[in-house]
Amino acid sequence: MPSKVLITEKIAPEGLDILAGRGYEVEELIDASPEAVEAAIADADALIVRSATRVTPELLDKAARLKVIGRAGVTVDNIDIEAANERGIVVCNAPTSNIISAAEHTMALLLACARNVCQANASVHGGSWARHRFMGTELYGKTLAIFGLGRIGSLVAERARAFGMELIAYDPYCSPDRAAQLDVTLMDSMEEVLPRADFITVHLPLTADTYGMFGPKEFAAMKTGVVLVNPARGGIFQIDALADFLAAGKIAAVGLDVFEEEPCTDSPLHEFDNAILTPHISAVTHEAQVRAGTEIAEYVWAALEGSIVPTAINPSALPPEVMDGIAAYIPAAKIAGKMLLDLGGIPKRISVRLEGVIAEADPAVLLTGVLDGIVDYKDIAPASVDAAKMTAERHGISMEVSADADAHGYESALRVTADGMELAFTLYGLDQAPRLISFNGYRLDIAPAACSLIFEYVDSPGRIGIIGTILGQAGVNITTMQIGTKAENECALVYMNVEGEITDEVMRALEDAMEYQSIWRISR
Repeated sequence: MPSKVLITEKIAPEGLDILAGRGYEVEELIDASPEAVEAAIADADALIVRSATRVTPELLDKAARLKVIGRAGVTVDNIDIEAANERGIVVCNAPTSNIISAAEHTMALLLACARNVCQANASVHGGSWARHRFMGTELYGKTLAIFGLGRIGSLVAERARAFGMELIAYDPYCSPDRAAQLDVTLMDSMEEVLPRADFITVHLPLTADTYGMFGPKEFAAMKTGVVLVNPARGGIFQIDALADFLAAGKIAAVGLDVFEEEPCTDSPLHEFDNAILTPHISAVTHEAQVRAGTEIAEYVWAALEGSIVPTAINPSALPPEVMDGIAAYIPAAKIAGKMLLDLGGIPKRISVRLEGVIAEADPAVLLTGVLDGIVDYKDIAPASVDAAKMTAERHGISMEVSADADAHGYESALRVTADGMELAFTLYGLDQAPRLISFNGYRLDIAPAACSLIFEYVDSPGRIGIIGTILGQAGVNITTMQIGTKAENECALVYMNVEGEITDEVMRALEDAMEYQSIWRISR
């Protein structure tokens, strides 16, 4: 009996042809009721959706045979990743399928706003020929501020440069080297960007940090006559405030392709003819739809055949032989990445070494896990193996992997070095919990908690007592602690897991109380 692929939203025929040509039973259930989808998914081996289908735990409870969920597009906001993980279901997407279309639509919105294209078109259709009403402005020589220099933002930069625009950007997670490659000047803060920009375009994910990040304060700081474009995510602009500044003439025009609630058939912007509003069509091109359909068909096929899925965003994507070999180390890899971020910020160079039994395994997923831990501050879906190189390039990170059959007394270990910092983990117990066994060469054996303090100092009596007194006075509890040493080294390292707020004042008190070689604070 052939595997069944259930498709609940329209994808390109080319994608359907790939699946049918490989012998799968393809069932299209477009615009169906939730009840019909629940009935059809019962015997489905794969599910392909776009943005409208909500893949909930309740829906997955009906899917007895489901192995893979493919999102024919970029985001996976409509899929419960945790529920899929619990059921061992691969979740994958087509992250680069529409980036060219999105970048071109951004330029279309910029030009439409700058040249009053939509208003002039409506005027002519209405029988008028009032050229004087549609005085526009050139893009040439103007300053474009790009918020977010990811894949789409970078493509916009390339296209805007061809129009002769001056490019500045705000993206605290983009490396200066990457910005320099794009001939973009990175700014240190929003406050520095806003007064300089003639045009502003946003290419950011919707997170707790970006939700409502453009409000009255930000609009007031902009140039009078600025043009704003958002083809990324609804909710980044505060619409009521945007309407007020548009009405006052502070903002000359705005182009939106996304809205906080979609479909959006009524908002304060609907009354303005200089608000160019499109119904989330940045990815709606023939080419993007073909790419999305064919790519997701290939990835679903790979999952059903038991191969590694390059764009899978959850550990369930790994075939059994990989899961058995190194998947248990993924949490350790992510912890290592998060710790490195706290220890020294985004590193320039990452080296991952697999030691012992896991030395023969494919290291790509653990390298991606480390990177995922570093970039997890953005609160986005986990990085996939396929996306790792692009993410690393954007952040200016070089990556390398190696293997060593010697795990230095352990069955297996994962060793990560980055910009002079070194961390090594092994797994322990029935639950295979990550344990830190080395920190910059100091041998340890401790399970890192959510909040930790690390001290390196010249070893002498009474140091632990001083630390404990200061933390106790601050209401900070030491839950577990271990002291590490190095052979022929007069220094000691103390790793403390703590509970309570480690404020800057507490850190200063610790630093002032005695001489340390180094002191680090980690909050995961």
